[in-house]
Amino acid sequence: MQILGLIVIGIVIGVVARLLKPGRQSISWLMTIGLGIAGALIGGIIASLIGTGGIWELNVLGTIVGIIAAIILIGIAEGTMGRKKV
Repeated sequence: MQILGLIVIGIVIGVVARLLKPGRQSISWLMTIGLGIAGALIGGIIASLIGTGGIWELNVLGTIVGIIAAIILIGIAEGTMGRKKV
């Protein structure tokens, strides 16, 4: 059940990160969701290392860090995708 929660919050984090990142993104929505899930996992790990909760717990700090991580991951994915197209 916790993995399902991670997937759901990852989808939300991916969508929010994509909306907050300025400009048009050249990656698919499926990749955005995957990167959002990765961002949620990173946010959970960092929040647990700081001591504000476990990896699987939904908390404000983990969500904020997850959104920032997802924005960075989306930027990296755009950079690598853009290079392949040229």
